[in-house]
Amino acid sequence: MASTTFSGPVTSTNGFVGALTGNVTGNVAGSGSITHATTSAINATATATAAEVATGYITSTSAAATAITLPTGTLLGAALGAAKGTVFDLYIDNTGGASTVTIAVATNGILSTAAADTPGSFGDLTVASGVTGLARFTVMFSSATAYVFTRTA
Repeated sequence: MASTTFSGPVTSTNGFVGALTGNVTGNVAGSGSITHATTSAINATATATAAEVATGYITSTSAAATAITLPTGTLLGAALGAAKGTVFDLYIDNTGGASTVTIAVATNGILSTAAADTPGSFGDLTVASGVTGLARFTVMFSSATAYVFTRTA
């Protein structure tokens, strides 16, 4: 089967077959896998750009503890083309790092109720280093310029 590129929403009445590649946004259901075609590396304490977060996958290989602050809701919403109801998953890969990575939200970003109520799981914003150093966070937009943030894996 030939490869086809689409620039708008894609819908199927019978599901999709095969692996998804590239920058995938939106809801993905089924048994496929997502491969992030681009990733961003943040190896020192910094505020991530909206473009870095929009890749959906950030790596860190720092030997020192690193804090990554997410961009403002306005910047991130614009980069993702977000509207109320947009949901975006962000993966942090610290398997090559030698110290922890801590995530923080910026203006117009707040921790979800689950994150605030259960800081040891949904609110765990620290990603260990080494083989267990993978985390998934979900960003849910309450408007085009404001998001709620929680750890989901």
